[in-house]
Amino acid sequence: MTGVVDVQQSAVPAAPHRGNGNGPVPPFERIVADYGPLISRIAMSYEADPSLREDLTQQIFLAVWQALPSFRSDSSLKTFIARVAQNRSISFVTKQVRQPRLAELPEKLEADTLNPEESAIEVNERELLLEATRRLPLPQRQVIILVLEGFDYSEIAEMLDIAPNALALRLSRAKAALKSMLEQRQ
Repeated sequence: MTGVVDVQQSAVPAAPHRGNGNGPVPPFERIVADYGPLISRIAMSYEADPSLREDLTQQIFLAVWQALPSFRSDSSLKTFIARVAQNRSISFVTKQVRQPRLAELPEKLEADTLNPEESAIEVNERELLLEATRRLPLPQRQVIILVLEGFDYSEIAEMLDIAPNALALRLSRAKAALKSMLEQRQ
């Protein structure tokens, strides 16, 4: 017998079925299917390295599963999951910053620079926006990510536990910073 556990056959306690105005909390498999893309995008906005991003995504799913019993239906399930994802992402990045970075060198080193044609093909608007978003200060990054995910301002203010005026100020500063960064790149 290996150490691999089949989640569908294991004795995992079910999430509580509390109403949130939209019906009971769905089974975890449904949460993964419905909110997996949201979680992936939040993880992507905090972690550029694909392998670390995969670890972060798994940690977010675990955190969501562990937090489901505390879901009080004060907000929508989507808002609850996004808040858990934001908090776990911040913890993950903070932990990564504290750890020394180890770099593996490939046997064959290639040039760091691409020719202009390859560079033009590789760089697209989405990558530029994602890169610029990662460079924003954390409070501005949180706000812009949640706005891009389609949350309304009242949900964002509640998630981040800030006043609506503070949210508007952070959003304004984030937009100005993104605009400046993207204009410098062009």
